[in-house]
Amino acid sequence: MPTHAPRHSAITSSAATTQRIGLVSTYPPKLCGLATFAFALEHELLRSGHRVDVVRIDGSADTPTTPRSVVAELIGGAPATIRNAAAALSRCDVAIIQHEYGIYGGPDGDEVLDLIEAIDVPTIVILHTVPVAPTTHQRSVLEAIGRIADQLVVMTQAAMNRLITSYAIDPRNVVTIPHGASLASFEPHVETDHERGTRPQLLTWGLIGPGKGIEHTIEAMAMLGDVRPRPRYTVAGVTHPKVFAARGDQYRHSLIQRSWALGVAGSVDFDDTYRNVARLTRFVASATAVVLPYDSRDQVTSGVLVDAIAAGRPVIATAFPHALELLSSGAGIVVAHEDPAALAAAIRLILSDRNAASSMAAEARRLAPSFSWSAVAQQYAGLSAELGRAAEPVAI
Repeated sequence: MPTHAPRHSAITSSAATTQRIGLVSTYPPKLCGLATFAFALEHELLRSGHRVDVVRIDGSADTPTTPRSVVAELIGGAPATIRNAAAALSRCDVAIIQHEYGIYGGPDGDEVLDLIEAIDVPTIVILHTVPVAPTTHQRSVLEAIGRIADQLVVMTQAAMNRLITSYAIDPRNVVTIPHGASLASFEPHVETDHERGTRPQLLTWGLIGPGKGIEHTIEAMAMLGDVRPRPRYTVAGVTHPKVFAARGDQYRHSLIQRSWALGVAGSVDFDDTYRNVARLTRFVASATAVVLPYDSRDQVTSGVLVDAIAAGRPVIATAFPHALELLSSGAGIVVAHEDPAALAAAIRLILSDRNAASSMAAEARRLAPSFSWSAVAQQYAGLSAELGRAAEPVAI
């Protein structure tokens, strides 16, 4: 918790009362992980009886309707919207600000600093990215956030370690709250694909673009021709909007061509069906295993990884930091990056060793409750209430 004296005016809530919480983020129907995160967190805070005022980042241009909870828009390069957003957030008890470099205006999104400075209530900044090799300006932006925000939140121990060892950040002002997920309903015994005699289902999902490593899993599929029943690999999701704007569906088309060239097109599906949260949760829970073959060696937070664990599924992932941390207790297998043979070996193990697969699924189910959105929202509400108490004036 922050040990410095709060620079904010008194607020009206206490730990025992309903809070009015400001939330700054991209927001549905925008397609991005932060928008999904914000909507889920807002939903659970509302369910707990709190009021949530949303400041939507760059939503007005592509959003035909404005939900009642959206009280202001924040547009990059428009100082008036920063003032309006800060005024709206200052009517709350606390402001929760999601941070990614690419969503705010200015070089490396440095307009977020003007926003935080202008808010007159305690601020919590959620760091979705902590670069391992930041540019000089990226470093200065993140360290400035650390100086002026009342609290920083990271979602993994890997992010915490990187932040406090590589940046000039006071560790007393940083807490870890995990990424939330919607939990699947677990039956006492769920029949596996092998037990049903049907084709095992491997799944990768999310917004698609270069760096997802999907091509490596397609190559791994070509090494599994002797496995019976033959596994099916589903790639679910649409091309990331920013990737589509720059290159169209070039990456997706290259994956389809690769599956044909390797002779596995009949076992690789590309599914761009839209699924709401409930349907997506059931869809993930129905997979035999989730495959996250990401090229990145830098990723300290993966919402898709958390969703896979929350669905109780064995996970095969490359050795990015969040996977190393979350799968260390046995909920999955970590493999080398850009290594189709290692992916194939991991898939073969899960499909051939029922005990190993069951053990991974059981460990995922054990971990799942700590990632529920209700548990995560409760931690944010508690942190907000604690900051509120610290900001109240002391009677003399």
